[in-house]
Amino acid sequence: MEFFQNIDWMLVLRCFIVGGFICVIGQILIDKTKLTPAKILVVFVTTGVILGGLGLYKYLIDFAGSGATVPLTGFGANLAKGAIEEVQKSGLLGAFVGGVKSASGGIAAAIFFGYIASLIAKPKIKKQ
Repeated sequence: MEFFQNIDWMLVLRCFIVGGFICVIGQILIDKTKLTPAKILVVFVTTGVILGGLGLYKYLIDFAGSGATVPLTGFGANLAKGAIEEVQKSGLLGAFVGGVKSASGGIAAAIFFGYIASLIAKPKIKKQ
């Protein structure tokens, strides 16, 4: 029971609300637009890169924890953070290398679990 006493329940609630809100935005885009899931993915990652590059996404991460880092916007912010840090260390070449270095674990997980999902799922094409 000591484990549950050490949990910051307000952080859990903020994580759930922010992560859920990001997912709601994605679901609205799927339901109300003709955007394909791939385009929505690009919108989320690009938004995260822009907010991360401007230094704004870190405030959302501080507020919501994994509710902000797990969704695709968090992946984009991680790419921007890694690129910025590597540019400061290595110069212009760091812009190309830094993002991939900082997000390599997420990229590997996405490839692995995407492959597993492709073996299980039967995808449908969205009707235009």
